[in-house]
Amino acid sequence: MSDDIAVRDNPDQHRYEARIGGVLAGFAVYELSDDTITFVHTEVDTKFEGKGVGSAIARYALDDVKSQGGRSVVPLCAFIRAWIGKHPEYQSLVRQD
Repeated sequence: MSDDIAVRDNPDQHRYEARIGGVLAGFAVYELSDDTITFVHTEVDTKFEGKGVGSAIARYALDDVKSQGGRSVVPLCAFIRAWIGKHPEYQSLVRQD
C-alpha cells in the first residue's frame, strides 16, 4: 500500500483512530474498566475500504493493550473478534470467562 496509515489512541474520544494523509480513515471505539478493554465498534470510511485500515487499527490497538499490560480484551466488535481469530498470537489477550 502506498498510503501510510497512522494509528493512535484518542483516549478523550475512547477510540483508536487511523489517519491517511491526515484524514480520519477509520476508528475502533472502546470502553475501559480496571481490568478490561471492550472493543464495541470499528468503522472504516468507504473511501478507504480495502486499504488495510481496519487491520492497522486492530494490530495497533491490540499491541498497545499488550504493551500496557493489566487488561484483557473483550471483543464485542465483530471485526476485532474476527481479526483476532485470524491472528492467534493475540488470542491470549482475550478475556476468558
